[in-house]
Amino acid sequence: MYRGRLERDLSLWVEKGLLPEAMAELLLVEYDSRPASFSLGNVLMVLAAVLLAAAVLLLIASNWEAIPRLVRVGAILALIWAVYLGAALLFARGASAVASGLLVVGALSFGGAISLIGQMYHLSGDEQTVMYLWFAVATVSAALFRSGAVTAIAGFLSWASFAVYLTDYGARWVGFDPSAPPVMAVVIVALVRFTGADRARHLAYLLAVGWLAWLYTLHEDIRMAFAFVLCGMAAFVAVSLPPLRGLAFIRTAGAAPAFYAFLVAAVGLLLLNIEHDEGWPLVVVGMATLAMAVLAIALQGRDNGAVRYLAYATFAAEVFYLASVTVGSILGTSSLFLLSGLLVAIVAWVVIRLERRFGARSTEVTE
Repeated sequence: MYRGRLERDLSLWVEKGLLPEAMAELLLVEYDSRPASFSLGNVLMVLAAVLLAAAVLLLIASNWEAIPRLVRVGAILALIWAVYLGAALLFARGASAVASGLLVVGALSFGGAISLIGQMYHLSGDEQTVMYLWFAVATVSAALFRSGAVTAIAGFLSWASFAVYLTDYGARWVGFDPSAPPVMAVVIVALVRFTGADRARHLAYLLAVGWLAWLYTLHEDIRMAFAFVLCGMAAFVAVSLPPLRGLAFIRTAGAAPAFYAFLVAAVGLLLLNIEHDEGWPLVVVGMATLAMAVLAIALQGRDNGAVRYLAYATFAAEVFYLASVTVGSILGTSSLFLLSGLLVAIVAWVVIRLERRFGARSTEVTE
């Protein structure tokens, strides 16, 4: 997709005389020489590793009653060591796809080894502690080998750890465990930065958003919904304006910071719409939702497709919701839409004026 867009842009620049044809061809050759971000072979190797790891876990679950305990423990530990040593040798030889598959097998087998030892020797502890240890080992493995595949495994383990807590306690805050998900999310983001597993960052961001939504269920306090809206929009505006948007840390993260900041604000707006479903509070929340959707499009709509579509969806959902809810009368609903339309028109006029001014300045600089 990107290559096709790049080729069209280069052709357009060549036609306008902005770029020599030879240079355009060299740019395409350089792009084609880069390693592909998607490789079917690599994906199939990781899937094969997951299936092999599942086979190992099921074999461990059978508990091998006929085999002595020490032999069982020795076998699983030998398997883990063999997998990691084999991965190190394969990385040294340049066979990164097979090495990544072995690392996935090793990371998943470690959890099975913990369970096996706990079953055999009746060690005290709980599933949550096992998940923490499993996550920690996967994190260390991902950092040592700079493995994107194991970074993704660590991301899924962070979700599994949170799921174990929800299964045990539900909507209750018990001990330190509820504080673990945001810490794990930070660890995953750091791993992503270190290993280059860009897509795995979404596991961390979604975990943080899910944790915030769960936090609301603990109290169901309207003030927390306001906090989601204010903090989410503040973060969104901060990463959208030049002082922060130009920072390497924000720029290299792509669309994710702005999108998930606005998503938190959208969750807060949804909760406010649920709490205020009639009268003037509904009108105020509706106007605020429409205004924030327009602001999101104004700040990030051109360069950030994820934010643009989320803002479109938020705007459309709010309009249909307001149309389906009786605001005093049909005349009242019409008046609300009239005011909203005028507000959006004013914002559009201001944005167009600013775009023309910025465009004129950029033209003067190039001249």
